[in-house]
Amino acid sequence: MSVDDLIRQHRTAEATVTVTAGGQPLAYAEVTVAQTGHKFLFGSTGFEFIPLANDEIQGEERAEMEKLADEWLALFNFATLPFYWGRFEPARGRADTARVRSAARWFADRGVALKGHPLCWHTVQPDWLLPLSNDEILEAQRARITREVTDFRGLIDTWDAINEAVIMPVFENGENGITRICRANGRIATVRMAFETARESNPKGFLLLNDFDMSTAFECLIEGVLEAGIEIDAIGLQSHMHQGYWGEEKTLKVIDRFARYGLPLHFTETTIVSGHIMPPEIVDLNDYQIPDWPTTPEGEARQADEIVRHYKTLLSQPSVEAMTYWDLTDRAWLGAPAGLVRRDYSPKPSYEAMLGLIKGEWWLSPTAMTTDAEGRIRFSGFLGDYEVRAGEKAVGFALERAGSATVEVLLAG
Repeated sequence: MSVDDLIRQHRTAEATVTVTAGGQPLAYAEVTVAQTGHKFLFGSTGFEFIPLANDEIQGEERAEMEKLADEWLALFNFATLPFYWGRFEPARGRADTARVRSAARWFADRGVALKGHPLCWHTVQPDWLLPLSNDEILEAQRARITREVTDFRGLIDTWDAINEAVIMPVFENGENGITRICRANGRIATVRMAFETARESNPKGFLLLNDFDMSTAFECLIEGVLEAGIEIDAIGLQSHMHQGYWGEEKTLKVIDRFARYGLPLHFTETTIVSGHIMPPEIVDLNDYQIPDWPTTPEGEARQADEIVRHYKTLLSQPSVEAMTYWDLTDRAWLGAPAGLVRRDYSPKPSYEAMLGLIKGEWWLSPTAMTTDAEGRIRFSGFLGDYEVRAGEKAVGFALERAGSATVEVLLAG
């Protein structure tokens, strides 16, 4: 079966929609059906829009960011917002809650689902943790998780509860308090602390165990966590490809290895470069930051092809529920030319290719149909939200599961 056939098998429904009005089928009526949203979470970071949401920029800079926001919103329905402790609360008791909440509301008002990243991580930690004892650090970490999950409950309910726990107790690139408590207490105890503290603050939250380490070490950690009875809602898999596209075979093997736990998979951080490939001998991507890592026409063509192939591979596998691209622009992470738009905010071929998938090949544009004698219309659509309209009256409905779907909608009035 081809990848496109698998996508249609796992991501679409053959819908029969009965339209009624006044308790009777709306027979032989002209109606319009249109998709209004995807069920699959097509995501990216929303960091760059915090100044826009807080009215901190004006003039030409604001106009540029509003244009970039339009490009972002045309593609994505899922935003990751930053909760890096060292930046979120650089001075103890002075958290950036108000600014990030304004950004979260800005996205939510535009129908975008949200995730906070991360609640516990050994990197980007506040310096004020270092003089504290391990017990004091642990208590501060618990309090930080409780505060963020409580303050954003109902606005941000999805969180990377803990990030990169595989290397957390052995991290040596600078002293930090979280590595100290993870080394003292162990990985599984630290994971338990993060998840159970977040769960107490929001029992309806959706919590991820997220990591870049795709080795068996991450599988061992997952197995230990599950055997310890810790409830995790999804496994987060990072797939930064600065050193070259993984390819379909590797990607499918990774999915197969982690899908066996029966949990949803989120590809939480994906990059594919449109310039030269990072040398393979580099172990830590952070060690390769050059002043000008240019995008090139040849690289952009390659990136567009590889991004389409990667997204299609992910959507062909039913265990994958979300994909976050990191980031939209080349101005973002590590200065790599991995964005879908250039430094001047002009779209690359990869942006246009993704738009052609998400709002083209995988999208039902407004389509005129005529109901039958029993008020029914039939169509094939990608899972997500829809609207049926007859004249001035409209009602929404959702296709939630692949296969056959029977829906009844009532046009009021």
